[in-house]
Amino acid sequence: MFWNVTQSLMNGLLTTFEIFFLTLVFALPLGLLVAFGAMSKFKPLRYMVETLVWIIRGTPLMLQLIIIFYGPGLWLGKNIWGGDEAGRITATVVAFALNYSCYFSVIFRGGIEGVPKGQREAGKVLGMTRTQIFFKITLLQMVKRVVPPMSNEIITLVKDTSLARIIAAYELTFAGYSFMKSAGITWPLFYTGVFYLLFVGILTIVFKRIEKKLEYFR
Repeated sequence: MFWNVTQSLMNGLLTTFEIFFLTLVFALPLGLLVAFGAMSKFKPLRYMVETLVWIIRGTPLMLQLIIIFYGPGLWLGKNIWGGDEAGRITATVVAFALNYSCYFSVIFRGGIEGVPKGQREAGKVLGMTRTQIFFKITLLQMVKRVVPPMSNEIITLVKDTSLARIIAAYELTFAGYSFMKSAGITWPLFYTGVFYLLFVGILTIVFKRIEKKLEYFR
């Protein structure tokens, strides 16, 4: 039984990692774009982006996931995600990427605005373009500022992947919960927690090393 549970949890862990990795791949660059939109001098764009961020941050991720997965089928009369596991994971990644990009955008915006304005002006005096100023001055200092809050959000993402079971995606928590339903045993749930703790523990170590390497900004 222990081996069967372990094998099932490992399969669920692979799906959890897939959701986690793909969410970061899409949410990080999208979050930076949203941050630029929120700082735009074009007021209609800025207000639209700020409203989007307010809505996404103000509503539960579970609700967003349910709407994104089931909504198109009810509105269009056709499930655009399909009924297979791949479609469920795709819908989950879309919902997660949209949600976390808004949270990341607030962190990015704070990091960018935290860089002293005088340094950007000094770059202009030296003849640097706006692109050069961003990548050579702003971005490098922003990274140092955003790593701690970003690490907290990314660790939260690991645990939020469990919400995918709401739409029957076979992730880690779904795998552990299935044994309670089928065999009436609860220890697989505690065993599931061990997998999450290891995942989060590894990320914690990685982020501590990243923060240590960025200490040269002090």
